[in-house]
Amino acid sequence: MAVVFGQHEANTLAQLEDVASRAERAALMADGHLGYVMPIGGVAAYRDKVSVVGVGFDIACGNAAIRTDLTLPQIQPRLRELADEIQATLSFGIGRKNRSDDAPVDDPLFADPAWDAVPGTHERDRLRAKAREQLGTVGSGNHYVDVFADERDLVWVGVHFGSRGFGYGVAYGFLALSQNKQWGERAPEKEALLDVHAPIGDAYWNLMNLAGRYAYAGREWVARKIVSLLGGRELELVHNHHNFAWVEEHGGERLYVVRKGATPAFPGQKGFVGGSMGDDAVIVQGATAGDAAVRDLQERALFSTIHGAGRVVSRTAAAGKRTRKGRVIKPGAVTRELMDEWVQRKGVILRGGGLDESPHVYRRLPQVLEAQGRTIEVLHTLRPLIVVMAGVEEFDPYKD
Repeated sequence: MAVVFGQHEANTLAQLEDVASRAERAALMADGHLGYVMPIGGVAAYRDKVSVVGVGFDIACGNAAIRTDLTLPQIQPRLRELADEIQATLSFGIGRKNRSDDAPVDDPLFADPAWDAVPGTHERDRLRAKAREQLGTVGSGNHYVDVFADERDLVWVGVHFGSRGFGYGVAYGFLALSQNKQWGERAPEKEALLDVHAPIGDAYWNLMNLAGRYAYAGREWVARKIVSLLGGRELELVHNHHNFAWVEEHGGERLYVVRKGATPAFPGQKGFVGGSMGDDAVIVQGATAGDAAVRDLQERALFSTIHGAGRVVSRTAAAGKRTRKGRVIKPGAVTRELMDEWVQRKGVILRGGGLDESPHVYRRLPQVLEAQGRTIEVLHTLRPLIVVMAGVEEFDPYKD
């Protein structure tokens, strides 16, 4: 039986039950909510299979955080200036080509043999060119760059995004192939469990892992770019995917573990978990101490934890609907005044950000952490100083 942390809507639990019927083991984290086929916050383990929609369309989306050698008093007088500089330096939203000239576009990953798994020279070259252009771009939706201060006023940088158009192309390409369609042909979002020992499954596995390397390179470049803009040095990096699949041993068995909006949290493994634009974030680690009951719960959760606070209001419900000319068709649940009041009360300097990312549309992170129980330990609490996201009108087809 799948282990469930926290309280969830019936349709989310129904998705988990459906996934669990095909998996060897399954779990749902406390920040879970409805997704495509598999719920966000879901974890599923398979024998020799991987789920394309389980990994998702933003392959290797994840979080990276860097602890710097700076303290809050050193940057506080420049916070607004730094927020403007971050927004001007990095590419968010519709600016999907990196406008900086020092992104690692010559990374060895671009010469990896896994690219050969993309069918056809034209499609392969097109996807690789797009990946080069977008490396180090942040995207939109819930993707962000944040500057934080922890409980000792030490400055941290945090980022959240994935493999951009590269991962999106891989996911939809294999979704199409699994339904006997051509690469690039639109295919409905339905379960596609690929045998990792079959040619199609092996090809997907290799490209998924390549997308993971790509996402790591992009996030680390962005985070280090911000540290440089702040005038600091990197002291510690905490970095994890939360939309990915791994080969792991559980209960003495080798399994393929898919985490969709869930962070790996083996004992002592650190993770960076964000809240919202107007809430604290945390650095956590998988529990290293505890009784047999805690260890059993960690194992049943497949050593996984939350990746964020968890959405409770849909994007459309939050922002409402407008015509192309801006006329309101249906008002949203959140107004700009409500969002701005929350962020200002928290003392956050916000650049960009739409109503669909207001703190009002998320759970509160302390409650979600509490629901995970003693399976994780909070190492640092990070209060946001600067939050930079895509602007409200900026469209991005690659958001998760």
